[in-house]
Amino acid sequence: MGTLVGHVAPGFAFFALGLWHLFNNIKLFCLNPNTFTSSPWFPTSKLRHLELYIIMVCSSISIASELFIGPKKHQPFDSDGTIPSNHLHNFEHSSISMSFLVYAIFAVVLDQERRRSNISHGLTMLVASSAFAQQLFLFHLHSADHMGIEGQYHKLLQLIIFVSFLTTLIGITLPKSFLVSFVRSSSITFQGVWFVVMGYMLWTPSLIPKGCFLHEEEGHQVIKCSSDKAIHRAKSLVNIEFSWFFVGITIFVMSLFLILSGLYGENAEYSILVTKDKGEESGEEKQDIESLKKSKPSFG
Repeated sequence: MGTLVGHVAPGFAFFALGLWHLFNNIKLFCLNPNTFTSSPWFPTSKLRHLELYIIMVCSSISIASELFIGPKKHQPFDSDGTIPSNHLHNFEHSSISMSFLVYAIFAVVLDQERRRSNISHGLTMLVASSAFAQQLFLFHLHSADHMGIEGQYHKLLQLIIFVSFLTTLIGITLPKSFLVSFVRSSSITFQGVWFVVMGYMLWTPSLIPKGCFLHEEEGHQVIKCSSDKAIHRAKSLVNIEFSWFFVGITIFVMSLFLILSGLYGENAEYSILVTKDKGEESGEEKQDIESLKKSKPSFG
């Protein structure tokens, strides 16, 4: 992170993950509204743990990029073996990725042990919530001086992460709540969108607010503003931008729910009607057979 690509790449990953969860949660709820149970991850037909493997790969790439690919010396340590101040954020970002890597690994292990344990679902949700807790903790106490515009973007990001953390934690005790899983999936999607927005808005010179500019500081580009008035205006623009994207995400997830419920809800209704009709036909056949038995003349 700390660059355009460093925000856009994980942003697309979070967006894809959130969208995948939204689709599956809505589909499962529409098909089985009375027996719906949320899941921290969703298997695929060809490769059961594909989602978790992708999380592992993306997390490993992120760790490698932060600690070995990104630094000029291709390693994050100083000549005396200590961590230099300009690489502290690399360790923080890699620690977040490590938390999601740990979650994905344990999710696979717990899924394989699910037949011998009834709490595998709760434990998987707990590990997932710990990953979001780690993410929230490190962004809140970031070593980088997130002041001004960048700080405002990160404060708003923390709100979204908090929702992801809280709904994942609540999902342990309310696994059958569609609303909890729906909000969690929506927040993960919003995380992805906001990461992408941050990447472009903070490192594209033409998108920087009036009165502010990119400035090189400890090997990284940060936004500086010429006056307090410019900073206040820029922060207000970030708040307005966040509110617009919030409305946009709300419209998007609700529209997706309506579209998928119209698609899979009709299929579920048809399946129920067919089953009901078959049951009624079977009952009528049984009644006919019984009536035939009763009306059959006896020659004894």
